Amino acid sequence: MKLNQALLEEFNVLLQFDLSNTQQGIKIHNDAEASVSTAAERLFNKGLIDQVDGGYLTPLGRTAAEHAQALSGVLTTS
Repeated sequence: MKLNQALLEEFNVLLQFDLSNTQQGIKIHNDAEASVSTAAERLFNKGLIDQVDGGYLTPLGRTAAEHAQALSGVLTTS
């Protein structure tokens, strides 16, 4: 399975979460690119975040974000 653009956008939103602080969420502002807003909405619909415009990670979302950040770290290490 290849990652399509929509999945890459969702991956990028998950990478914005600070996993060291569970009390800190993210906010997708009204002036954000449409692709970012729709990626956040898809993550909300999948049950990974608790608000359409960001918010906090759900337990499933935290697991997904941990995996996304780990994969990003492995792929960007030289």
